[in-house]
Amino acid sequence: KQAVLKSAGLVKPVSVTRIPGRYLVHQEGLPKLPVPPLRQTMGRYLAALQPIVSQEELEHTRMLVEEFQRPGGVGERLQKGLERKARKTENWLSDWWLQTAYLEYRLPVVVHSSPGVVLPRLEFHDRQGQMWHAAKLIAGVLDFKNMIDNETLPVEFLGGKPLCMNQYYQILSSCRIPGPKRDSVVNHALSMKPPSHITVVHNFQFFVLDVYNSDGSPLTVDQIYVQLEKIWNSSLQTNKEPIGILTSQHRNTWGKAYNNLIKDKTNKESVRAIQKSIFTVCLDAPMPRVSDELYRSRVATQMLHGGGSRWNSGNRWFDKTLQFIIGEDGSCGLMYEHAPAEGPPIVALVDHVVEFTKKSETVRSPMIPLAMPQKLRFNITPEIKKDIEKAKQNLNMMVQELDVKVMVFSHFGKEFPKSQKMSPDAFIQMALQLAYYRIYSLCCSTYESASLRMFRLGRTDTIRSCSQESLLFVRAMDDAAKQNQEKVDLLQKAIQAHRAYTDMAIQGQAIDRHLLGLKLQAIEDLTTIPEIFMDTAYAVALHFNLSTSQVPAQTDCVMCFGPVVPDGYGVCYNPMAEHINFSVSAFNSCAETNAARLCHFLEEALVDMRDLLMQTPRSKL
Repeated sequence: KQAVLKSAGLVKPVSVTRIPGRYLVHQEGLPKLPVPPLRQTMGRYLAALQPIVSQEELEHTRMLVEEFQRPGGVGERLQKGLERKARKTENWLSDWWLQTAYLEYRLPVVVHSSPGVVLPRLEFHDRQGQMWHAAKLIAGVLDFKNMIDNETLPVEFLGGKPLCMNQYYQILSSCRIPGPKRDSVVNHALSMKPPSHITVVHNFQFFVLDVYNSDGSPLTVDQIYVQLEKIWNSSLQTNKEPIGILTSQHRNTWGKAYNNLIKDKTNKESVRAIQKSIFTVCLDAPMPRVSDELYRSRVATQMLHGGGSRWNSGNRWFDKTLQFIIGEDGSCGLMYEHAPAEGPPIVALVDHVVEFTKKSETVRSPMIPLAMPQKLRFNITPEIKKDIEKAKQNLNMMVQELDVKVMVFSHFGKEFPKSQKMSPDAFIQMALQLAYYRIYSLCCSTYESASLRMFRLGRTDTIRSCSQESLLFVRAMDDAAKQNQEKVDLLQKAIQAHRAYTDMAIQGQAIDRHLLGLKLQAIEDLTTIPEIFMDTAYAVALHFNLSTSQVPAQTDCVMCFGPVVPDGYGVCYNPMAEHINFSVSAFNSCAETNAARLCHFLEEALVDMRDLLMQTPRSKL
C-alpha cells in the first residue's frame, strides 16, 4: 500500500524493493487535464474583472465576450481546437506552459523566475562546520534520490486524490540551456549512463565531485567531508573570474555568450559537467553581518541572487535546477530554476534532507583513498572577460533593485483560522487583500498558484484571490458605519468564495490557463488574435500586482521570489502551527511599492481580523 504524503511533509521511507514501472503505472492511472466549457470560463472571466476594472471597461469586455462565444463564432472554433489537442496529447497545456511561462521568457532567471528558500540558521561559524553540514546535506539528497531512482517515493495525495509525481523526476541531473530566442531543459537522469557526480562551487571555482563508489553505493558523510576539504584547500584564491555570473544575464545575451563560451573544447566540457551533475552545492563566503531582526531578509537576498558580484553571485550556475547554498557564517538554503518544477516537490525534498541531517550520525567508513575531485577549467578570452564584466554590472543593478523582507508573524499560526472553521490559506489571502486595500484604497489583480497535479503532467493554474466578495469585505472592514457582525459575515463569505475558487482551480476549472490556451490556439492556427485578448481589461487582469504562493513545509523555512510586474509584490508564505513565515519582495525603482510597508500592513490586517472574530459572536451562515 502506498504511503500517504500529508501536504509536503515526507513520510519516513521504509525499505521497499524496487517495483519497476510502478511510477508509470501510477502516472497512467491519473486523469487528463480537462478543457473547461467555453461559456463557463467566459462567465467567470467577467466575474473576475468586476472588482478590478471600471464599469465602462467591463461593459466593453462584456460585448467582446458575447461576440467571442456566439454560436459558430471564433471562440467555438478555438475551443474545438483545444479539445482536439486534449484528446491527442498527454496534457494539452503542459508543453505550451513550459515554453511560454519559462523557456521563451527572456528576462534573467535571477529574481524574475528562480525562487530561493531560506532554511533555519545553522549553529556554526567556520569552514569545518560549513563542510560537515554540506556533507550531511549531500548525503540527504542522495538518500532522497534513492527513493526517486527506485520508484519508492510515497505518492502524494490532495483531497484523497493521488497526485502526478512527474516533477520529482525532473529536478535532479537536469539543467536549463540558454538559446538565442528560447531556452531548453536537458535531463540526464534517464540517460543510459546516469550522472554520478555533483558540482561544488567555492570561490567561484567549480569542481566535479563523484558521490558514488565503484560498487554504486553512495559515499558516506565523512567520505564526502574529506572530499569537500580537498576542494576547499585547492580553491583558496579569491581572484578567479566568476564564470557562473554569466548565467544571470538576460537570456538572449547569455544565449549569445554561451555559444561563444562553448566554442572552446575545454569550456564546453566544463559546462557539460555542470549541466549533467545531479545538483550543485555552493560553499559561500561570509556575507556582511546584520542584526538578528534583518538576518532572514539578508539570507533571502543571498538565496535569490547571491548579494552581488563582490559577494556570492559568482558562486552560482543559475541555470542549474537545484543549488544548495551553505555559507561559512551559518546561512543555509537553496535556489532552484523554475522551468522543471514548482515549490512543493522542492520543499518535500528539503523536508527530507533536513530530517536526514538531524538524524545522520556519521558512520566512520573505512578510509579507502578517494580520487581528488576534478577542478573544471575555463579558458577566458578577452571577449568572455568582457561578457563577465557586463554580467557583473547588470547583476549588481538587479541587487540594488530588489527589496525583500522576511517576516515571522508570531501572533498566531494556522491553528487560529482552523479553530474558526476557516481555511488558513483563504484567511491569509484575505488579510493580504485587506493590507493592499488599506495602502492603495483599491484592489488589484492577485495571483495565487494552484496545483494541477491531480492531472497527468499537471503544473499550476491561477487562484484569483481578488473577488467581488473580497472587495465587499475589505471595504466594510474599516467602515465605521458597519456593525462587527456584518463584517464577520462578509469575511466568511469572502473566505468561502476563495475556498470555492481554489477547489475549482485544482479540478482544472479555473480560467487563466484556459484563456491562455485559446489565445495560443489562435496563434497556432495563424488566425488574427481575437479582440478579447487585445482588450485593456485582459491586460489589467494579467497585470498581477500581487503574485502570491503558499508553500507549506514541515521545516521552519520560507520560500521567496521576486515580483512579476515592475509595480508589484511577490509574497510567499509557510503557515506553521503557531506562527507564519512570510517573504515579501518589491522593486526599489517603483516609488509606490515598499516591502516593509506591505509587511507592516499585513501584520495589522491579520491581527485585526483575529480581533474581529474574537469579539463577535458567530452567526450561522
